[in-house]
Amino acid sequence: MKIVYMGTPPFAVPPLQSLITAGHEVVGVVTRTDRPAGRGKVLTPPAVKVAAERSGLPVFQPKRVREPESVARIAAMRPDVIVVAAYGQILPREVLSLPRLQRGCVNIHASLLPAYRGAAPINWAIINGETRTGVTIMQMDEGMDTGAVLAQESIPIGPGDTAGGLTAKLSELGSRLLVDTLSRIEAGGLTAVPQDNSKATIAPLLKKDDGLVDWTMSAREIHNRVRGLSPWPGAHGYLDGKLIKVLGTEVIEGAGEPGALYEKDRDGLAIGTGSGLLRIVTIQPEGKKPMTAAEFLRGHRRIVGGKFCVRR
Repeated sequence: MKIVYMGTPPFAVPPLQSLITAGHEVVGVVTRTDRPAGRGKVLTPPAVKVAAERSGLPVFQPKRVREPESVARIAAMRPDVIVVAAYGQILPREVLSLPRLQRGCVNIHASLLPAYRGAAPINWAIINGETRTGVTIMQMDEGMDTGAVLAQESIPIGPGDTAGGLTAKLSELGSRLLVDTLSRIEAGGLTAVPQDNSKATIAPLLKKDDGLVDWTMSAREIHNRVRGLSPWPGAHGYLDGKLIKVLGTEVIEGAGEPGALYEKDRDGLAIGTGSGLLRIVTIQPEGKKPMTAAEFLRGHRRIVGGKFCVRR
């Protein structure tokens, strides 16, 4: 089939590659504009743009996909199907109506809809302590992840899964499920099942401030936040006026004052919480690379007995 592909971050790269491998004709790739990134604010292309150009595919980067000239540009590609994966803008009716096939505008969403509609379903599933998640291939409408379900598959969330690691797993799952779903759409034997809106939950876009840890929460809740906020924005607090990211943790027996730091054995470090203790596995001081708790303690032994603050 002739496909227009719309996606932006690394999550959207494997599905694009799966379409090429399956023999579909990707007539155009629509992605977000290049953005400043890193400390130097270097203008950086989206991951999907890089992948598309490596494969020799034409790339279109509109500031707003709903503008008439953007709609006209996509219409000129004459797609049978439009595939969307974490593109980053809600598509207007004018774009949704462009594909030749009736169910021709489909979205790869990284949750078991109607659960976790929104921009950060993987993060919030981990933060909320879910033990399963999955991918939904959805027939798009004008709402936010409200369209009918075309296909769905679940996987377990492992106790050590972070948002970054789970994103990679779900991207691969979505790639496989997408190719199968498109084959069934082409054959005309696929039934779209409306979502039960009464069971919908929301996964809002993460902000940098979401990484600031409330140490009065339980050790389990904080541990899930550490996992769900990795790699961005990263769970963090402030020690001696400097931002400290807590990248890896384990829930352990014991109790302590929320936010207070305790030495566990010679090279172990734990944080008190509202209920239970949290052992630090990996930590990242401001301006430094990630390191183990033992490495951190070698140069910061005096911080034992200190306490995390919520501001500098």
